[in-house]
Amino acid sequence: MIPDDVSLLRVPGTPAVLPDGSAAIVSVTRPDPASDEYVGHLWRVPLDGATAPRPLTRGHRDTAPDVSPDGRWVAFCRAEPKGKPQIYVVETSGGEPVRLTDAPLGASSPRFSPDGRTIAYLARVPEDGRYVAGGDPAAEAPRHITSLQYRGDGLGFGRDRPQHLFVVDVPAADALGGDLPSSAQVTEGDLDVRDPRWLPSGDALVAVVARHAAREEDLRRDAVLVPLASAPVGRAALVPVTDADQGSTLAVGAVLPSADGSTVWLLASDVGATGRDFVAAHVGLYRTVVPAFDAAADGATPVAPARLTDVDGVDLVTSVLAETADGPLVGVQHRGAVHLARVDADGTLVTLLGGAAVVSGAAVPPGAAADADSHARRAVVVAASPGSSGDVLTVPLGPSTASPGALTGSDLDGAGVATRTDLSADLRATGRVRLPSELTATAPDGYPVHGWLVTPDPDRFGAGPHPTILMIHGGPHAQYTHALFDEVQVLAEAGYAVVLGNPRGSAGYGRAHGAAIRGAFGTVDADDVLALLDAALALPGTDATRVGVMGGSYGGYLTAWLTTRTDRFAAAVVERGFLDPVSFVGSSDIGWYFGLEYLGDVADDAGRRAVAAQSPMAHVGSVRTPTLVIHSEQDWRCPVEQGQRWFVELRRRGVEAELLLFPGEGHELTRSGRPRHRVQRFEHVLAWWGRHLPVVQG
Repeated sequence: MIPDDVSLLRVPGTPAVLPDGSAAIVSVTRPDPASDEYVGHLWRVPLDGATAPRPLTRGHRDTAPDVSPDGRWVAFCRAEPKGKPQIYVVETSGGEPVRLTDAPLGASSPRFSPDGRTIAYLARVPEDGRYVAGGDPAAEAPRHITSLQYRGDGLGFGRDRPQHLFVVDVPAADALGGDLPSSAQVTEGDLDVRDPRWLPSGDALVAVVARHAAREEDLRRDAVLVPLASAPVGRAALVPVTDADQGSTLAVGAVLPSADGSTVWLLASDVGATGRDFVAAHVGLYRTVVPAFDAAADGATPVAPARLTDVDGVDLVTSVLAETADGPLVGVQHRGAVHLARVDADGTLVTLLGGAAVVSGAAVPPGAAADADSHARRAVVVAASPGSSGDVLTVPLGPSTASPGALTGSDLDGAGVATRTDLSADLRATGRVRLPSELTATAPDGYPVHGWLVTPDPDRFGAGPHPTILMIHGGPHAQYTHALFDEVQVLAEAGYAVVLGNPRGSAGYGRAHGAAIRGAFGTVDADDVLALLDAALALPGTDATRVGVMGGSYGGYLTAWLTTRTDRFAAAVVERGFLDPVSFVGSSDIGWYFGLEYLGDVADDAGRRAVAAQSPMAHVGSVRTPTLVIHSEQDWRCPVEQGQRWFVELRRRGVEAELLLFPGEGHELTRSGRPRHRVQRFEHVLAWWGRHLPVVQG
């Protein structure tokens, strides 16, 4: 890839399947440097492979489709240029979309009721006088803050615009296109509602809400029942499905009622008695019962959910949850992949799509959730791979016979799996996509380390040796995956060998692996990435005399940390780094718990020594490595002061350092920042490496 190729990164969203299983509706978005926004349409993807996918809509940015139970309509979100998304409907056969909402801050997550007559959705409700279109934010009243959780990266201040559940009736077909129908707000207060899902009865929804008394001091979130009997006359009384006030220790991430309405499936992590024990807390699948609508009034305690997946060995993603007659489908993080698996009643995992697939969404036709003999015995899955940023697949609802690693490049077929789109074809056609090779290494203590090496095109750059860059991911409880990764591709296209992997602290290798750096940042994690680098440098094509290092967020931390410990790197790029755990506590949106749980507290001398032993800022005087510091001005996850101070401390000491600041951006610049900023960032990074690690054409 070259920087301008970001416009070819077409990414599909979670599919919505027509009731007869004949097709799926999928949003496909991409960065558009011309408009400096993300653009995309809904596509109708036939599932029999006989006909080609085709665009269903042609809006500026159309996302989040949901199909009506009768298969006639699609509800979705449409955002006009520079505008807020609103809820629209369009016929599944095509036609002119019709708008249903006019939410001042935008709407999201449309869900058809089981009878198709109503759509539930989410929208933020601003306080009077705030976030007024065309208003002057600087003239607003001061914010009186009394809680630890009052802002979030990418959102901004949130307590003055909570996210609530709304419902809107779908007008009859002959009335569509007239005046906007009235929406009814169903929830109220300072609670943020997430992930609403209808019960099959249609008289209530299940959603995720932090509603307990201590919600400002911990990370727990409950699943709740939202009965609609009192709406729209009044606000619905929330009925707990899990209850943190009664001792639940779960942070619920996603919910799904069963097809028969008796069960609620939960994706949740157990954050312990403190509600903050999040380090390497694996997301698991839980099962519980749907409470009676009057359970809250009766004072009944919800039935404690049963965890079905192993707490230590299985870590799920919260974006994948669908029900089949044989059990729920989930996404399992595993050694750089996200596999699609079915969870049987006894907790057994049956892998349906494995290998190098990185699954991000799944859906099934309604019949597959209730009827084991349904003709539609397949899941519709969105998955990325080494040669694709995401495609739509059909996967049989039975055990996979694909061998590990069989799903590589652009080919995701095999064992009954069929690829129904090829969204990265244009990108691959440039000839600028390089496939990774897996890499294993052994840390000094004998621990195995897993990663990848990507090398430049030998036809243009020769056999090497190539200047080599060690890339370190954020999190730290995250994982680099097999999926096509623009960061790596741009560097490889410029002539660099790139080493990346998942050191201790990462996800996807078991809980002990993820928890190994608690209270020990910069120890075994540093050993692991250096071991992986050394293994790569022992291979032909890499150059041990020309090596750089870069990373963002926690990766920025470990990059900075390595430069306090060694001068082996010709240069470094420290991006949106977690660089001073002391000031982070008061400046980051997650500062009130993140560093305290991972590194410790500075409340006493022993704590201060322990934190200083893990702090790059405490050792900045040891750095001699030329460093490019990249940060976003509105980063509230790793606040901009972290990067500014690192830059200043290096310059004060005579170390070559540059600071690249992006206005208007938050922590997610490299993944969802303005398209032009993403291109400009690549250009600056390549210029930096061009000076410090020049490439010689083969």
